Amino acid sequence: MKPWPAPRWLGRVSYPAAWWAQRTRRSAVLEGAADEAIWLLEHDAVYTTGLRAVDLPRVLPAPVVRTERGGLTTWHGPGQLVGYLILDISGRGGSVKGTLAAVEAGVIAWLGGHGIDAGRRPGFPGVWVGRDKICAVGMHFRRGVSMHGLALNLSPDLSAFDAIVPCGITDGGVTSFAEVRGSAPTPAQAAIGLGQSLVCALGERLTGSEGLAT
Repeated sequence: MKPWPAPRWLGRVSYPAAWWAQRTRRSAVLEGAADEAIWLLEHDAVYTTGLRAVDLPRVLPAPVVRTERGGLTTWHGPGQLVGYLILDISGRGGSVKGTLAAVEAGVIAWLGGHGIDAGRRPGFPGVWVGRDKICAVGMHFRRGVSMHGLALNLSPDLSAFDAIVPCGITDGGVTSFAEVRGSAPTPAQAAIGLGQSLVCALGERLTGSEGLAT
């Protein structure tokens, strides 16, 4: 069976640089010139939008980047652990729906191991604590190879979400590990553990693959 790539912590990376790196790596994976990757990192403050058009305030406290991922507008920044998955899902016999479910399951399992009772909310992507979103999930697939991924709120300044309607949520809010538990690990401290939880969930839910690459 084909092993999954080992998660890598990249540190603080600007959103444009990480976006360019993802697209470059995915093209290389599609061409058979590079291996898959699971990258974990932290961004400087930025707002991003998905494929669907949205109305944004004229003035925001951070730059806006429009991307090809699914989902609506969200914020990334310090205190948030971001995961990017460049994976050949079709080559593993998986599906878009199954991949998104596996990513959510990996986050739910990791949070559960830290005493947070998180789950899904019917009709809404991501991971939730009650009616509040703790982790956004949005991906893009090209010829069966993914990019983008997840953004888990550990200890960000949640007021950054006040300037937008985060992910289109109108009957709930946004929360974080620190808000639920009182304190939180840093993205660097949480990265590898979360990455391993994602790999386990992907291996359990998608066929033809298991374990970490050596």
